[in-house]
Amino acid sequence: MQFNFGSGALWGERTDVVGSGIGPRQFGVLQDVQVDFDWTTKPLYGQFQFPVVIARGQGKITCKAKVAQVQGLLFSDLFFGTAPGIGQYAISQLEPAIVPLAPPFGVTVANAFTYNDDLGVVYATTGGRFNRVTTPSLGGLYTVNLTSGVYTFSPQDAGASLMISYSYSKSAIGAKLTITNQFMGMTPTFKATFYTTYAGSGQSLHLNACTSNKLSMPAKIDNWTIYDIEFEVMADASGTIGFLSTVE
Repeated sequence: MQFNFGSGALWGERTDVVGSGIGPRQFGVLQDVQVDFDWTTKPLYGQFQFPVVIARGQGKITCKAKVAQVQGLLFSDLFFGTAPGIGQYAISQLEPAIVPLAPPFGVTVANAFTYNDDLGVVYATTGGRFNRVTTPSLGGLYTVNLTSGVYTFSPQDAGASLMISYSYSKSAIGAKLTITNQFMGMTPTFKATFYTTYAGSGQSLHLNACTSNKLSMPAKIDNWTIYDIEFEVMADASGTIGFLSTVE
């Protein structure tokens, strides 16, 4: 007999491919895990109200986990099934800048060398948004060179304080996953291990073949982002589901 307390620990290791750098991955800062075992039942009735016998039909095991730690490698291995590359698609949000007083009224952003894309410009004092155009002939207009990261403004905005948002690359740190349009039937699989413990006794659940069917990223204004991952369980090549280990 034992009791369990807390969210426990959960690991996943990809199994549909072999090689280095594919796991195992621990679900970081685990908030909770729910494992559901469900079967359909087929009752046989005669002339009376209640069934004479009930047999199990199809079975289903589903799992839900809430994770508070962003883990690119876990998402790439267990959900997308695509190897990530090195690097990061980073964002500079509301970077301060001042339009020069002299032509060509251009501003080069801080990360221009690895610039990717424009995300807009606003006035620092009022928050009023600029409109991107081909030729900035009036105040509140701008153009940007998407190769060099140079923003050009109208003479009417000379000396104006601005805030610029854009994306850029970090090539040496982080992991970047390219999400591609895979053929139907492409199904990353992994084995899952769930463990809980209390007062020196532990319970473990091993599931040999799983595939994830949902990843949710619910950001909130005044709370942590808790990622929801759901996956289903199937039999492995030997016809085995896994095993549950408990203390009696």
